[in-house]
Amino acid sequence: MTDSPGKKIVVTGATGNVGTSVVRLLSEDPAIGSVVGLARRVPDWSPPRTTWHAVDLEEDTDPVELFRGADAVVHLAWKFQPARDPAVTWRTNVLGSARVFEAVAAAGVPALVHASSVGAYSPGPDDRAVDESWPTHGWPGAAYTREKAYLERVLDTFERDHPETRVVRMRPAFLFKRESASEQRRIFGGRFLPGPLMRPEALPVVPDIPGLRFQALHTDDAAEAYRLAALGDVRGAFNIAADPPLDAKVLGELFDARPVRLPSPVARTGLAAAWALHLLPASPQLFDAVLRVPLLDCTRARTVLGWQPRHTAVEALEELLAGMRRGAGADTASLQGHTVG
Repeated sequence: MTDSPGKKIVVTGATGNVGTSVVRLLSEDPAIGSVVGLARRVPDWSPPRTTWHAVDLEEDTDPVELFRGADAVVHLAWKFQPARDPAVTWRTNVLGSARVFEAVAAAGVPALVHASSVGAYSPGPDDRAVDESWPTHGWPGAAYTREKAYLERVLDTFERDHPETRVVRMRPAFLFKRESASEQRRIFGGRFLPGPLMRPEALPVVPDIPGLRFQALHTDDAAEAYRLAALGDVRGAFNIAADPPLDAKVLGELFDARPVRLPSPVARTGLAAAWALHLLPASPQLFDAVLRVPLLDCTRARTVLGWQPRHTAVEALEELLAGMRRGAGADTASLQGHTVG
């Protein structure tokens, strides 16, 4: 990569679902001089003005030298599995993130953009969406939500100790794109979930589980929010999600299927049995957390960040399902395509 004028942005977790979209958008932006992508495994993919470094945050790695001279660090690195060993995910997600934050301060990076989540929020009301002032204590039963909430407290301390650093916390809904289909099936559905099942004619009914209503967002739209945050002068938290919220009615229309009421204890028992038999990689505790996540009010992202999604939540989900049917992926180790069934 040749030196060029413009900003230097470092992206951790740069080869995953969100990272690939963020790196691509940054590499196409004329305001960017260089993008430094950090990942456990360096990909063959070579976007313009981008260099790669192999960094594993589970190890006692200090990335401070890689951060020097950066205008912003976008911290996306996250490990979902092994869900059966939360000590491993804690080492990467919490201890590794804390090392990233410390390195940002040590390197004098003026801006940190951190990938928080809707999962960081405490259970919310059923009748309205919540803004960024809603408590971020997560759901204690699931490792993912515990870790996201804990990092919110770590950032509280970081901001107190380093007021010179501009900190942005992105709190997105569920993020989907075609290239993430194989990865997300591996993480959440497991190797026994057949791709051909993800087509409308294969599902005559969809379960209508009380409380199961969630928001989604196309990953490229989320990446645009990260780009705006990295290059702008905003601070604080931003909810990002697209309409409409996804529930049994919307999913029934998507699959041309009839919603059938299924009590949540029955659904959870089935998930717990599949988990116990190692048929499902996502824990029943994660299901408990999903039932409790609030709907997001994204007014601040529109008015302060200047962000708008280009895709609806249904379009994002349709793209993911189409990718699952075809075993879609991308040219990175995290997003490697794989057909099942």
